[in-house]
Amino acid sequence: MSLRAIRGHRLRSLLTTLGVAIGVAAVITFVTLGASLQADVLGQVTGQQTPSMTVTAGPTDAGPGSPGPQQAVFTEHDVAEIRNVTGVRDVIPIGSVPISGIRTRGQTLGYNRLTATTPKFFDYRQDAEFVAGEPFELGAREVVINEPALALFDENVSLGQRIGVVRPDGTLVNATLVGVVESNGGPFGDSSFPEVYVPTDPFYTNQLESPNQGVEQRVYPTLMVVATDFPTVEAVEGRVVRYLKEESDARELKSESFSFTVRTPQDLIDQIQDLLNTFTAFVTGIAVISLVVGSIGIANIMLVSVTERTREIGIMKAIGAQNRDILQLFLVEAVVLGVVGAVVGTLLGILGGWAATRYVELPMTFPVEWAGIAVVVGLLVGVVAGLYPAWDAARTDPIDALRYE
Repeated sequence: MSLRAIRGHRLRSLLTTLGVAIGVAAVITFVTLGASLQADVLGQVTGQQTPSMTVTAGPTDAGPGSPGPQQAVFTEHDVAEIRNVTGVRDVIPIGSVPISGIRTRGQTLGYNRLTATTPKFFDYRQDAEFVAGEPFELGAREVVINEPALALFDENVSLGQRIGVVRPDGTLVNATLVGVVESNGGPFGDSSFPEVYVPTDPFYTNQLESPNQGVEQRVYPTLMVVATDFPTVEAVEGRVVRYLKEESDARELKSESFSFTVRTPQDLIDQIQDLLNTFTAFVTGIAVISLVVGSIGIANIMLVSVTERTREIGIMKAIGAQNRDILQLFLVEAVVLGVVGAVVGTLLGILGGWAATRYVELPMTFPVEWAGIAVVVGLLVGVVAGLYPAWDAARTDPIDALRYE
């Protein structure tokens, strides 16, 4: 009887179903677009990451992404000990050398710091692949620059050329340019700040006495700790922090108001994922409005149907129909409209998601679970939207219904 009632008002049923279909399709389209964007961005980020973590010592109350000043507290003893921690493949010390400028071929450029590190730094940095030359050697007066730094000079600078480093006291240290690395700044673009890299020996001279060794050693503000693989990063992070807090030179050299901070690729991935989830939730919330409109359409059409079939309800009750029979009749009708709309909307949503991802040139990622969710939503929309009209029909007095014109 419910299906016959639907077929008896084909156009009205079609338009009601279409309202639900559009709402479901809009939700699935935007969810698919959000999932595709998330998969693409996270794929780029993880593809450009190594299983590494950055260890620093900074203010305890510094907010996320704002580490503030960093203290040079990690001694060469700490570097050697962390390298022996289970799951650690390598440890790369990174320091900063203050300078006044860089000079080449009579041209002097203002530049305030060099990045001092070891040759292995370039093995683990995906944004520091060589486009020319090779890494410097420890103990040699050699430099490596990135492409933005190369672009600072008015004249062409070639490999093997002498580059003068102007120290803050005005003295000039000559070095040889041995390599140029790419300017890839990460997953969101190819721009980057100018960087000049030098070996820790002989350029980096920051030293303190090691509490454990009792001798002067170089101290660094940053360590890049490389794990054996991505699944071990979290465990390695815990072991490194435990060593730093219990046995390291750094725990005695750092200020009491400073704490150790370890940043892993997962931290970046989590931040990006939170941002993309917020974006997806926002656009999906807008699409849900269409679904609400569709559910109101079902409620409206069912109320109209109850009014039109008042005499029919009276006759059914007069020949023995119970309230639950009347309730079931109209509820099934509403549920059928909702489920059919959800199924059609799912197909339209998949098509819309495909078209949207093609338009923005993203590989399509369809969250399969949303097909099932769409059918359940259609069922719930039908139940919720049809509940009051069905209840209203079930409580109709048969005498009044039979007198209804």
